[in-house]
Amino acid sequence: MKLDHVAFQVANMDRALEFYTRTLGLKLMFDKTSEEHRERFVFLELEGGNLELLEKHDEEGNPIPTKKKPPEPPYCPHVAIGTEDLDRIVETLENNGIPLLKGPLLIEGQVRWLYFCDPDDNVLEYVQWL
Repeated sequence: MKLDHVAFQVANMDRALEFYTRTLGLKLMFDKTSEEHRERFVFLELEGGNLELLEKHDEEGNPIPTKKKPPEPPYCPHVAIGTEDLDRIVETLENNGIPLLKGPLLIEGQVRWLYFCDPDDNVLEYVQWL
């Protein structure tokens, strides 16, 4: 077995797509709207799996806001993405005004990691194994 995808609910798909494709560099696989289920969903490509974003709509077709508690990584649901250059990730996040929740953290000689949020407060982690 292998992991196929992880899903996050978002309140504004266009804003989320901008963040995930332009800021983080993920590749859009497809973008679909289902009138029957009143939702828009996209799949983004990650090596070894995919990320699904879901925007649920009310009866009038308006996006339903997400309701999240303040994140407390690592004790909250999150998706961890591997990288070979955590310093480049830090620079990209800083250049785009994205604050870190925690990190970069280090276990000497083994791993470095950090946490941050997408525009809907979904928690993401970047991990660099040393």
